[in-house]
Amino acid sequence: MAEQQEASVRDAVVGAIGAEHLSVGDAISEDYSHDEALTVAGVRPRLVARPASTAEVAALVEIAEQYRVPITARGSGTGLSGACTPTAESLVISFERMNAILEIDTENHVAVVQPGVTLAQLDDALVPHGLAYPVYPGEYSASLGGNVATNAGGMRAVKYGVTRNQVLGLETVLPTGETIRTGGKFVKATAGYDLTQLVIGSEGTLALVTEATLRVYPRTPFTATVLAPFPSLAAVTHAIPKIVASGIGPMILEYIDMITLGAITAHVGLDLGIPSDIRDTAPAYLVVMMEQRTDERLEEDVALLANHLTALSAIDVYVLPGAAAGSLIDAREKSFWVAKANNADDIVDIVVPRASLSEFMDLVATIAGDSGSWIAGCGHAGDGNVHLSVFQSDPAVRERVLHDLFAAGLGLGGAISGEHGIGRAKQAHFLALEDPVKLALMHRIKAAFDPHNILNPGVLLDGEVVPR
Repeated sequence: MAEQQEASVRDAVVGAIGAEHLSVGDAISEDYSHDEALTVAGVRPRLVARPASTAEVAALVEIAEQYRVPITARGSGTGLSGACTPTAESLVISFERMNAILEIDTENHVAVVQPGVTLAQLDDALVPHGLAYPVYPGEYSASLGGNVATNAGGMRAVKYGVTRNQVLGLETVLPTGETIRTGGKFVKATAGYDLTQLVIGSEGTLALVTEATLRVYPRTPFTATVLAPFPSLAAVTHAIPKIVASGIGPMILEYIDMITLGAITAHVGLDLGIPSDIRDTAPAYLVVMMEQRTDERLEEDVALLANHLTALSAIDVYVLPGAAAGSLIDAREKSFWVAKANNADDIVDIVVPRASLSEFMDLVATIAGDSGSWIAGCGHAGDGNVHLSVFQSDPAVRERVLHDLFAAGLGLGGAISGEHGIGRAKQAHFLALEDPVKLALMHRIKAAFDPHNILNPGVLLDGEVVPR
Protein backbone atom coordinates (compact mmCIF):
# COMPACT_ATOMS: atom_id res chain seq x y z
CA MET A 1 0.00 0.00 0.00
CA ALA A 2 1.56 3.30 -1.09
CA GLU A 3 2.31 5.72 1.74
CA GLN A 4 -0.14 8.38 0.58
CA GLN A 5 -2.90 5.84 0.04
CA GLU A 6 -2.19 4.26 3.41
CA ALA A 7 -2.63 7.63 5.10
CA SER A 8 -5.88 8.20 3.23
CA VAL A 9 -7.21 4.78 4.21
CA ARG A 10 -6.19 5.30 7.82
CA ASP A 11 -7.86 8.69 7.99
CA ALA A 12 -11.03 7.31 6.45
CA VAL A 13 -11.14 4.40 8.91
CA VAL A 14 -10.60 6.75 11.85
CA GLY A 15 -13.46 8.86 10.56
CA ALA A 16 -15.68 5.77 10.42
CA ILE A 17 -14.99 4.17 13.82
CA GLY A 18 -12.73 6.49 15.83
CA ALA A 19 -8.99 6.33 16.39
CA GLU A 20 -9.32 4.34 19.62
CA HIS A 21 -10.84 1.42 17.70
CA LEU A 22 -8.11 1.22 15.07
CA SER A 23 -4.73 -0.50 15.48
CA VAL A 24 -1.89 0.01 13.01
CA GLY A 25 1.52 -1.56 12.41
CA ASP A 26 3.45 -2.62 15.50
CA ALA A 27 0.49 -1.75 17.74
CA ILE A 28 -1.40 -4.72 16.28
CA SER A 29 -1.47 -7.69 18.64
CA GLU A 30 0.01 -10.92 17.31
CA ASP A 31 -3.35 -12.59 17.96
CA TYR A 32 -4.81 -10.88 14.90
CA SER A 33 -2.24 -12.51 12.62
CA HIS A 34 -3.54 -16.08 12.71
CA ASP A 35 -6.13 -18.58 13.83
CA GLU A 36 -5.41 -22.05 15.29
CA ALA A 37 -4.47 -23.81 12.03
CA LEU A 38 -1.29 -25.84 12.49
CA THR A 39 0.13 -25.28 9.03
CA VAL A 40 -0.70 -21.66 8.16
CA ALA A 41 1.87 -19.10 9.26
CA GLY A 42 0.60 -15.92 10.86
CA VAL A 43 0.78 -12.63 8.98
CA ARG A 44 0.54 -9.23 10.68
CA PRO A 45 -2.09 -7.18 8.83
CA ARG A 46 -1.75 -3.50 7.94
CA LEU A 47 -4.80 -2.38 9.93
CA VAL A 48 -7.20 -3.81 12.52
CA ALA A 49 -10.58 -2.11 12.89
CA ARG A 50 -13.08 -2.90 15.63
CA PRO A 51 -16.52 -1.63 14.55
CA ALA A 52 -19.51 -1.48 16.91
CA SER A 53 -22.41 -1.57 14.45
CA THR A 54 -23.54 -2.71 11.04
CA ALA A 55 -23.33 0.89 9.82
CA GLU A 56 -19.68 1.06 10.83
CA VAL A 57 -18.95 -2.26 9.10
CA ALA A 58 -20.60 -0.95 5.94
CA ALA A 59 -18.50 2.23 6.12
CA LEU A 60 -15.32 0.17 6.49
CA VAL A 61 -16.23 -2.01 3.52
CA GLU A 62 -16.95 1.04 1.38
CA ILE A 63 -13.48 2.38 2.23
CA ALA A 64 -11.87 -0.94 1.40
CA GLU A 65 -13.76 -1.13 -1.89
CA GLN A 66 -12.75 2.41 -2.82
CA TYR A 67 -9.06 1.80 -2.16
CA ARG A 68 -9.04 -1.92 -3.10
CA VAL A 69 -7.86 -2.95 0.36
CA PRO A 70 -8.31 -6.65 1.13
CA ILE A 71 -10.58 -7.43 4.09
CA THR A 72 -10.30 -10.30 6.54
CA ALA A 73 -13.21 -10.77 8.93
CA ARG A 74 -12.33 -12.07 12.39
CA GLY A 75 -14.35 -13.47 15.25
CA SER A 76 -12.61 -15.31 18.09
CA GLY A 77 -9.83 -16.71 15.91
CA THR A 78 -10.51 -20.33 16.93
CA GLY A 79 -10.75 -21.68 13.37
CA LEU A 80 -8.57 -24.55 12.21
CA SER A 81 -8.10 -23.83 8.50
CA GLY A 82 -6.35 -20.45 8.31
CA ALA A 83 -9.49 -18.77 6.98
CA CYS A 84 -9.00 -15.65 9.09
CA THR A 85 -5.27 -15.35 8.47
CA PRO A 86 -4.84 -11.96 6.76
CA THR A 87 -2.36 -10.73 4.19
CA ALA A 88 0.21 -8.07 4.98
CA GLU A 89 -1.99 -5.52 3.16
CA SER A 90 -5.23 -6.53 4.86
CA LEU A 91 -7.72 -4.58 6.87
CA VAL A 92 -8.86 -6.98 9.58
CA ILE A 93 -12.42 -6.26 10.67
CA SER A 94 -12.68 -7.71 14.15
CA PHE A 95 -16.16 -8.24 15.54
CA GLU A 96 -15.12 -8.27 19.20
CA ARG A 97 -17.18 -5.15 19.97
CA MET A 98 -20.26 -6.48 18.15
CA ASN A 99 -21.02 -9.01 20.86
CA ALA A 100 -24.62 -8.32 21.86
CA ILE A 101 -27.46 -10.82 22.09
CA LEU A 102 -30.14 -8.68 20.51
CA GLU A 103 -33.16 -10.87 21.27
CA ILE A 104 -34.22 -14.19 22.72
CA ASP A 105 -37.66 -14.90 21.29
CA THR A 106 -39.17 -17.68 23.41
CA GLU A 107 -42.33 -17.94 21.32
CA ASN A 108 -40.59 -18.43 17.98
CA HIS A 109 -37.63 -20.25 19.56
CA VAL A 110 -34.99 -18.03 18.00
CA ALA A 111 -32.07 -15.98 19.22
CA VAL A 112 -30.84 -12.92 17.32
CA VAL A 113 -27.15 -12.27 17.86
CA GLN A 114 -24.30 -10.11 16.63
CA PRO A 115 -21.31 -11.95 15.14
CA GLY A 116 -18.98 -11.45 18.10
CA VAL A 117 -21.25 -13.34 20.52
CA THR A 118 -19.55 -16.53 21.71
CA LEU A 119 -21.15 -19.93 22.16
CA ALA A 120 -20.53 -19.72 25.90
CA GLN A 121 -22.17 -16.29 26.10
CA LEU A 122 -25.24 -17.46 24.19
CA ASP A 123 -25.54 -20.60 26.31
CA ASP A 124 -25.42 -18.60 29.52
CA ALA A 125 -28.18 -16.34 28.24
CA LEU A 126 -30.41 -19.25 27.16
CA VAL A 127 -30.22 -21.25 30.40
CA PRO A 128 -32.74 -19.08 32.32
CA HIS A 129 -35.23 -19.59 29.49
CA GLY A 130 -34.82 -23.38 29.47
CA LEU A 131 -33.43 -23.19 25.94
CA ALA A 132 -30.23 -24.32 24.22
CA TYR A 133 -28.34 -23.70 20.99
CA PRO A 134 -27.19 -27.15 19.81
CA VAL A 135 -23.99 -26.47 17.85
CA TYR A 136 -20.89 -27.20 19.95
CA PRO A 137 -17.82 -27.40 17.70
CA GLY A 138 -15.43 -28.03 20.60
CA GLU A 139 -14.47 -24.50 21.62
CA TYR A 140 -17.04 -22.50 23.56
CA SER A 141 -15.09 -19.28 23.05
CA ALA A 142 -15.81 -19.55 19.31
CA SER A 143 -17.93 -16.71 17.92
CA LEU A 144 -21.26 -17.20 16.19
CA GLY A 145 -20.05 -15.15 13.22
CA GLY A 146 -17.10 -17.49 12.79
CA ASN A 147 -19.41 -20.49 13.13
CA VAL A 148 -21.58 -19.13 10.32
CA ALA A 149 -18.54 -18.42 8.14
CA THR A 150 -17.23 -21.97 8.46
CA ASN A 151 -20.54 -23.84 8.86
CA ALA A 152 -19.25 -25.23 12.15
CA GLY A 153 -20.49 -28.62 13.32
CA GLY A 154 -19.46 -30.62 16.35
CA MET A 155 -20.52 -33.72 18.22
CA ARG A 156 -24.25 -32.98 18.36
CA ALA A 157 -24.60 -32.83 14.57
CA VAL A 158 -25.81 -36.43 14.40
CA LYS A 159 -29.08 -35.26 15.99
CA TYR A 160 -29.34 -31.53 15.34
CA GLY A 161 -27.26 -30.95 12.23
CA VAL A 162 -24.62 -28.27 11.73
CA THR A 163 -24.69 -24.47 11.73
CA ARG A 164 -26.52 -24.17 8.40
CA ASN A 165 -29.39 -26.19 9.89
CA GLN A 166 -29.76 -23.63 12.70
CA VAL A 167 -29.45 -20.31 10.83
CA LEU A 168 -32.82 -18.90 9.81
CA GLY A 169 -31.66 -15.49 8.65
CA LEU A 170 -28.70 -13.16 8.30
CA GLU A 171 -27.89 -9.51 8.03
CA THR A 172 -24.82 -9.10 5.85
CA VAL A 173 -22.68 -6.35 4.38
CA LEU A 174 -21.77 -6.95 0.74
CA PRO A 175 -18.38 -5.98 -0.75
CA THR A 176 -20.05 -2.86 -2.16
CA GLY A 177 -20.91 -1.67 1.35
CA GLU A 178 -24.59 -2.41 0.79
CA THR A 179 -26.49 -4.17 3.58
CA ILE A 180 -29.07 -6.90 3.00
CA ARG A 181 -31.22 -9.14 5.16
CA THR A 182 -31.98 -12.72 4.22
CA GLY A 183 -34.45 -15.14 5.80
CA GLY A 184 -36.09 -14.35 9.12
CA LYS A 185 -38.00 -15.89 12.03
CA PHE A 186 -39.56 -18.58 9.86
CA VAL A 187 -38.48 -22.09 8.92
CA LYS A 188 -39.47 -22.29 5.27
CA ALA A 189 -39.65 -20.05 2.23
CA THR A 190 -39.66 -20.41 -1.54
CA ALA A 191 -38.90 -16.87 -2.60
CA GLY A 192 -35.90 -16.83 -4.88
CA TYR A 193 -32.35 -18.02 -4.30
CA ASP A 194 -31.45 -18.98 -0.74
CA LEU A 195 -28.81 -16.34 -0.07
CA THR A 196 -28.66 -17.26 3.62
CA GLN A 197 -27.37 -20.72 2.82
CA LEU A 198 -24.99 -19.40 0.18
CA VAL A 199 -23.23 -17.16 2.69
CA ILE A 200 -23.02 -19.87 5.37
CA GLY A 201 -19.72 -21.71 4.97
CA SER A 202 -18.32 -19.17 2.48
CA GLU A 203 -15.44 -18.35 4.87
CA GLY A 204 -15.79 -14.59 4.63
CA THR A 205 -15.32 -14.53 0.86
CA LEU A 206 -18.82 -13.37 -0.18
CA ALA A 207 -20.17 -11.07 2.55
CA LEU A 208 -19.62 -10.03 6.16
CA VAL A 209 -22.21 -11.32 8.62
CA THR A 210 -23.32 -8.62 11.07
CA GLU A 211 -26.34 -10.37 12.60
CA ALA A 212 -27.68 -13.93 12.71
CA THR A 213 -31.11 -15.31 13.57
CA LEU A 214 -30.66 -18.76 15.07
CA ARG A 215 -32.93 -21.65 16.01
CA VAL A 216 -32.89 -22.57 19.69
CA TYR A 217 -34.43 -25.62 21.32
CA PRO A 218 -35.95 -26.65 24.65
CA ARG A 219 -33.12 -27.69 26.96
CA THR A 220 -33.41 -31.41 27.71
CA PRO A 221 -32.99 -32.05 31.43
CA PHE A 222 -31.81 -35.67 31.50
CA THR A 223 -28.74 -37.09 29.77
CA ALA A 224 -26.68 -40.27 29.99
CA THR A 225 -23.31 -41.13 28.46
CA VAL A 226 -22.33 -44.67 27.48
CA LEU A 227 -18.80 -45.81 26.67
CA ALA A 228 -18.35 -49.08 24.77
CA PRO A 229 -14.96 -50.65 23.93
CA PHE A 230 -14.85 -52.74 20.74
CA PRO A 231 -12.48 -55.49 19.60
CA SER A 232 -11.61 -53.64 16.38
CA LEU A 233 -12.12 -50.39 14.56
CA ALA A 234 -14.00 -52.32 11.89
CA ALA A 235 -16.48 -53.51 14.53
CA VAL A 236 -17.04 -49.90 15.59
CA THR A 237 -17.58 -48.59 12.09
CA HIS A 238 -19.95 -51.44 11.22
CA ALA A 239 -21.97 -50.74 14.37
CA ILE A 240 -22.52 -47.05 13.70
CA PRO A 241 -25.16 -47.23 10.90
CA LYS A 242 -27.06 -49.86 12.87
CA ILE A 243 -27.20 -47.68 15.98
CA VAL A 244 -28.47 -44.74 13.94
CA ALA A 245 -31.04 -46.98 12.22
CA SER A 246 -32.26 -48.36 15.57
CA GLY A 247 -34.37 -45.28 16.24
CA ILE A 248 -32.75 -44.60 19.62
CA GLY A 249 -31.75 -41.13 18.43
CA PRO A 250 -28.40 -40.46 20.11
CA MET A 251 -27.43 -36.83 20.65
CA ILE A 252 -23.75 -37.73 20.39
CA LEU A 253 -22.22 -40.73 18.61
CA GLU A 254 -18.43 -40.59 18.56
CA TYR A 255 -15.66 -43.06 17.88
CA ILE A 256 -12.28 -42.69 19.58
CA ASP A 257 -9.25 -44.89 18.97
CA MET A 258 -7.32 -46.32 21.89
CA ILE A 259 -4.35 -43.95 21.55
CA THR A 260 -6.52 -40.85 21.35
CA LEU A 261 -8.68 -41.94 24.29
CA GLY A 262 -5.56 -42.46 26.39
CA ALA A 263 -4.18 -39.07 25.38
CA ILE A 264 -7.32 -37.03 26.03
CA THR A 265 -8.12 -38.68 29.37
CA ALA A 266 -4.52 -38.24 30.54
CA HIS A 267 -4.69 -34.60 29.46
CA VAL A 268 -7.52 -33.90 31.92
CA GLY A 269 -6.51 -36.49 34.54
CA LEU A 270 -9.64 -38.60 33.98
CA ASP A 271 -9.91 -42.23 35.13
CA LEU A 272 -12.91 -43.88 33.46
CA GLY A 273 -12.67 -47.01 35.58
CA ILE A 274 -12.10 -49.32 32.63
CA PRO A 275 -10.35 -52.56 33.69
CA SER A 276 -6.72 -52.58 32.63
CA ASP A 277 -7.08 -55.75 30.53
CA ILE A 278 -9.72 -54.00 28.39
CA ARG A 279 -8.03 -50.59 28.43
CA ASP A 280 -4.76 -52.07 27.18
CA THR A 281 -6.25 -54.16 24.39
CA ALA A 282 -9.45 -52.56 23.05
CA PRO A 283 -8.36 -50.60 19.95
CA ALA A 284 -11.51 -48.50 19.55
CA TYR A 285 -14.42 -47.08 21.51
CA LEU A 286 -17.84 -45.64 20.92
CA VAL A 287 -19.12 -42.79 23.04
CA VAL A 288 -22.89 -42.38 22.95
CA MET A 289 -24.82 -39.62 24.73
CA MET A 290 -28.57 -39.87 25.04
CA GLU A 291 -31.04 -37.18 26.14
CA GLN A 292 -34.66 -37.36 27.21
CA ARG A 293 -37.40 -35.34 28.84
CA THR A 294 -37.84 -37.77 31.74
CA ASP A 295 -35.48 -39.97 33.73
CA GLU A 296 -37.67 -43.04 33.13
CA ARG A 297 -37.57 -42.71 29.34
CA LEU A 298 -33.84 -42.13 29.49
CA GLU A 299 -33.32 -45.34 31.45
CA GLU A 300 -35.33 -47.24 28.85
CA ASP A 301 -33.25 -45.79 26.02
CA VAL A 302 -29.97 -46.59 27.75
CA ALA A 303 -31.05 -50.19 28.35
CA LEU A 304 -32.06 -50.55 24.71
CA LEU A 305 -28.76 -49.01 23.58
CA ALA A 306 -26.79 -51.39 25.81
CA ASN A 307 -28.56 -54.36 24.22
CA HIS A 308 -27.76 -53.07 20.74
CA LEU A 309 -24.10 -52.48 21.58
CA THR A 310 -23.71 -55.96 23.05
CA ALA A 311 -25.30 -57.51 19.97
CA LEU A 312 -22.94 -55.46 17.80
CA SER A 313 -19.84 -57.02 19.43
CA ALA A 314 -19.02 -54.41 22.09
CA ILE A 315 -16.66 -55.92 24.67
CA ASP A 316 -18.54 -54.22 27.47
CA VAL A 317 -20.86 -51.30 28.09
CA TYR A 318 -20.19 -48.62 30.72
CA VAL A 319 -22.76 -46.03 31.76
CA LEU A 320 -20.56 -43.23 33.03
CA PRO A 321 -21.44 -41.27 36.17
CA GLY A 322 -22.28 -37.62 35.61
CA ALA A 323 -18.90 -36.11 36.48
CA ALA A 324 -16.95 -38.64 34.42
CA ALA A 325 -19.36 -38.29 31.52
CA GLY A 326 -19.01 -34.52 31.48
CA SER A 327 -15.23 -34.75 31.72
CA LEU A 328 -15.02 -37.26 28.86
CA ILE A 329 -17.20 -35.16 26.55
CA ASP A 330 -15.20 -32.06 27.44
CA ALA A 331 -11.93 -33.93 26.84
CA ARG A 332 -13.17 -35.21 23.47
CA GLU A 333 -14.22 -31.70 22.43
CA LYS A 334 -10.70 -30.49 23.23
CA SER A 335 -8.92 -33.30 21.37
CA PHE A 336 -7.42 -30.77 18.94
CA TRP A 337 -5.47 -29.18 21.77
CA VAL A 338 -4.25 -32.58 22.90
CA ALA A 339 -3.07 -33.41 19.38
CA LYS A 340 -1.38 -30.02 19.15
CA ALA A 341 0.33 -30.54 22.51
CA ASN A 342 1.59 -33.90 21.25
CA ASN A 343 3.12 -32.22 18.18
CA ALA A 344 0.77 -33.43 15.49
CA ASP A 345 1.94 -32.12 12.13
CA ASP A 346 -1.56 -31.64 10.76
CA ILE A 347 -5.20 -32.35 11.58
CA VAL A 348 -7.85 -33.06 8.96
CA ASP A 349 -11.62 -33.46 9.20
CA ILE A 350 -12.65 -35.50 6.18
CA VAL A 351 -16.30 -36.57 5.95
CA VAL A 352 -17.67 -39.66 4.20
CA PRO A 353 -21.08 -41.35 4.17
CA ARG A 354 -21.27 -43.03 7.57
CA ALA A 355 -21.84 -46.45 5.97
CA SER A 356 -18.43 -46.00 4.27
CA LEU A 357 -16.49 -45.33 7.48
CA SER A 358 -15.10 -48.85 7.67
CA GLU A 359 -13.79 -48.74 4.11
CA PHE A 360 -12.36 -45.27 4.65
CA MET A 361 -10.52 -46.24 7.82
CA ASP A 362 -9.02 -49.25 6.00
CA LEU A 363 -7.69 -46.81 3.39
CA VAL A 364 -6.32 -44.58 6.16
CA ALA A 365 -4.40 -47.51 7.62
CA THR A 366 -2.95 -48.34 4.19
CA ILE A 367 -1.93 -44.73 3.54
CA ALA A 368 -0.29 -44.51 6.96
CA GLY A 369 1.61 -47.77 6.49
CA ASP A 370 2.78 -47.03 2.96
CA SER A 371 4.08 -43.58 3.92
CA GLY A 372 5.61 -44.44 7.28
CA SER A 373 3.23 -42.02 8.99
CA TRP A 374 1.33 -42.30 12.23
CA ILE A 375 -2.32 -41.33 11.91
CA ALA A 376 -4.53 -41.39 15.01
CA GLY A 377 -7.96 -40.04 15.49
CA CYS A 378 -11.53 -39.83 16.56
CA GLY A 379 -14.63 -38.60 14.87
CA HIS A 380 -18.26 -37.69 14.74
CA ALA A 381 -19.14 -41.22 13.78
CA GLY A 382 -22.85 -40.57 13.50
CA ASP A 383 -22.34 -38.23 10.56
CA GLY A 384 -19.20 -39.76 9.05
CA ASN A 385 -16.90 -36.86 9.98
CA VAL A 386 -13.46 -38.24 10.84
CA HIS A 387 -10.81 -36.14 12.61
CA LEU A 388 -7.33 -37.46 11.97
CA SER A 389 -4.09 -36.31 13.57
CA VAL A 390 -1.26 -36.81 11.08
CA PHE A 391 2.24 -37.29 12.45
CA GLN A 392 4.67 -37.02 9.54
CA SER A 393 7.54 -34.57 9.90
CA ASP A 394 8.72 -34.69 6.27
CA PRO A 395 6.73 -31.91 4.51
CA ALA A 396 6.88 -33.53 1.09
CA VAL A 397 5.72 -36.90 2.40
CA ARG A 398 3.02 -35.22 4.50
CA GLU A 399 1.61 -33.42 1.46
CA ARG A 400 1.33 -36.74 -0.36
CA VAL A 401 -0.36 -38.28 2.67
CA LEU A 402 -2.88 -35.44 2.83
CA HIS A 403 -3.56 -35.68 -0.88
CA ASP A 404 -4.17 -39.42 -0.59
CA LEU A 405 -6.42 -39.01 2.46
CA PHE A 406 -8.51 -36.32 0.76
CA ALA A 407 -8.70 -38.32 -2.46
CA ALA A 408 -9.82 -41.39 -0.53
CA GLY A 409 -12.61 -39.44 1.14
CA LEU A 410 -13.78 -37.90 -2.14
CA GLY A 411 -13.61 -41.30 -3.82
CA LEU A 412 -16.12 -42.65 -1.33
CA GLY A 413 -18.56 -39.82 -2.00
CA GLY A 414 -17.34 -37.58 0.81
CA ALA A 415 -15.73 -34.16 1.12
CA ILE A 416 -12.32 -32.78 2.08
CA SER A 417 -13.72 -30.96 5.10
CA GLY A 418 -16.74 -31.72 7.23
CA GLU A 419 -16.67 -28.64 9.45
CA HIS A 420 -13.30 -26.87 9.69
CA GLY A 421 -13.47 -25.41 6.19
CA ILE A 422 -10.90 -25.09 3.41
CA GLY A 423 -9.34 -21.75 4.34
CA ARG A 424 -5.72 -21.45 3.35
CA ALA A 425 -4.64 -24.77 4.84
CA LYS A 426 -6.47 -27.08 2.43
CA GLN A 427 -6.84 -24.78 -0.55
CA ALA A 428 -4.23 -26.42 -2.79
CA HIS A 429 -5.70 -29.89 -2.26
CA PHE A 430 -9.25 -28.59 -2.71
CA LEU A 431 -8.39 -26.96 -6.03
CA ALA A 432 -6.50 -30.02 -7.22
CA LEU A 433 -9.16 -32.58 -6.34
CA GLU A 434 -12.53 -30.84 -6.66
CA ASP A 435 -14.63 -30.98 -9.83
CA PRO A 436 -13.35 -28.21 -12.17
CA VAL A 437 -16.90 -27.39 -13.27
CA LYS A 438 -17.92 -26.75 -9.66
CA LEU A 439 -14.82 -24.65 -9.08
CA ALA A 440 -15.58 -22.55 -12.16
CA LEU A 441 -19.12 -21.96 -10.88
CA MET A 442 -17.75 -20.95 -7.46
CA HIS A 443 -15.45 -18.45 -9.17
CA ARG A 444 -18.44 -16.94 -11.01
CA ILE A 445 -20.42 -16.68 -7.77
CA LYS A 446 -17.44 -15.00 -6.13
CA ALA A 447 -17.20 -12.57 -9.04
CA ALA A 448 -20.90 -11.72 -8.77
CA PHE A 449 -20.58 -10.88 -5.08
CA ASP A 450 -17.06 -9.48 -5.01
CA PRO A 451 -15.84 -8.38 -8.45
CA HIS A 452 -12.71 -6.70 -7.06
CA ASN A 453 -11.79 -9.67 -4.84
CA ILE A 454 -11.44 -7.68 -1.62
CA LEU A 455 -13.08 -10.19 0.72
CA ASN A 456 -10.59 -12.73 2.06
CA PRO A 457 -8.51 -13.08 -1.12
CA GLY A 458 -6.50 -16.28 -1.17
CA VAL A 459 -8.96 -18.16 1.04
CA LEU A 460 -10.95 -21.08 -0.42
CA LEU A 461 -10.44 -20.03 -4.04
CA ASP A 462 -7.31 -18.63 -5.65
CA GLY A 463 -6.34 -15.98 -8.15
CA GLU A 464 -8.08 -12.92 -9.43
CA VAL A 465 -11.84 -13.09 -9.81
CA VAL A 466 -12.64 -12.81 -13.49
CA PRO A 467 -16.31 -13.00 -14.58
CA ARG A 468 -17.08 -15.58 -17.25
